[in-house]
Amino acid sequence: MFLVRHSKPDDVSTLLKLARMVYFINLPPNEAIIHGKIDHSARCFKRVAGAKVDVRDRPRRRTASKISGWAEVEEESDAFMFTIEDTETRGVIGTSQVRAHQGGPGNPNWTFRITEKNFKSQRLGWGSTHKVGQLFGDETGPTEIGGLIIQPSYRGHALRPGRLLSFVRFHWIALHRELFSDRILAEMMGPVTEEGDNIFWDHFGRKFIPVRFGEADRFCQHNRNFISELLPREEIYLSLFPLEVQNQIGVVGRETIPAVRLLESLGFKNRGFVDPFDGGPHLDATAAEVPLVRDTRRVRAAKAGSRDAGATRAIISTLDRDGEFRATEVGVDLAGDSAKVPGAVLALLGIKPGAEIGLTPLGANPATPAASKASSRRKARV
Repeated sequence: MFLVRHSKPDDVSTLLKLARMVYFINLPPNEAIIHGKIDHSARCFKRVAGAKVDVRDRPRRRTASKISGWAEVEEESDAFMFTIEDTETRGVIGTSQVRAHQGGPGNPNWTFRITEKNFKSQRLGWGSTHKVGQLFGDETGPTEIGGLIIQPSYRGHALRPGRLLSFVRFHWIALHRELFSDRILAEMMGPVTEEGDNIFWDHFGRKFIPVRFGEADRFCQHNRNFISELLPREEIYLSLFPLEVQNQIGVVGRETIPAVRLLESLGFKNRGFVDPFDGGPHLDATAAEVPLVRDTRRVRAAKAGSRDAGATRAIISTLDRDGEFRATEVGVDLAGDSAKVPGAVLALLGIKPGAEIGLTPLGANPATPAASKASSRRKARV
């Protein structure tokens, strides 16, 4: 079984190792930044739970400085960082994040909008179509999901911990809709080399900001104003770039393809926006139309029998008064406003029968006899 909880300071060393495996702007391989993100996240969880927090708690812009031995990072929004651990080994195996609002009025989130322009000569009888990119400042403040990394040895695991780590973000959004935007954004990473370089950045961004891709990305951890100050606002004809660069625009790295497919299955779409740094696509969806958000509700936990497998696979969670968040995926039996949960899972979440829990149904539990028979029949017809 796997447990998802809010990230804690003790996770820093493991998350740092994970961050060094795959390049992500939301989880840079920087111990101070990871520490700062975890601290901010913990205070956000406490605020949601109604726990008392110190005066530094309100989201605000911070400059890069040293406090208590770690560097503060810019946080203008509530941000929640999750850690997943294997309950058998007690080892941390992955992390994911959700930010309540990425930018907002007067603080745009910068993207690169891709459109087409048509040219035609009536006299010659032929023409051409060119893709054009232009810097665009989105001030709607969408909710952003990102920073999902899971230990490679757990990819393809039968219990799908990576899926749980991804889906728990939507579960959390649904339980606290008032904190989040009506639109959810996922900025997918474009192809990055093992050395941390990106071909789109080298042919575009680096012409105006003369640093390597990784260094420019790190600037964003402290302040994003330099993007509009240094990158051109004019239209850029992408056909002027080498073909190998054009072919990378709107494309993700091989390790990100499964994440894209998973989001597309939830209704996320590419609407013609890419990242102005790495050229990776920006996918978005309306929160209310995402099945995981739409179907999440609060129920009362009841104790299931020791042999009760549960007919419905679901994510269930609890948040105590101190801001301690815990979630897992398990088979439950639903009856009205209650869900029968195995006693071992109640213990794992630290709750007793009658406690309120969040619940996101994921479908029929393949472990139940009825579901297994139906699955066999479907395979026979195929």
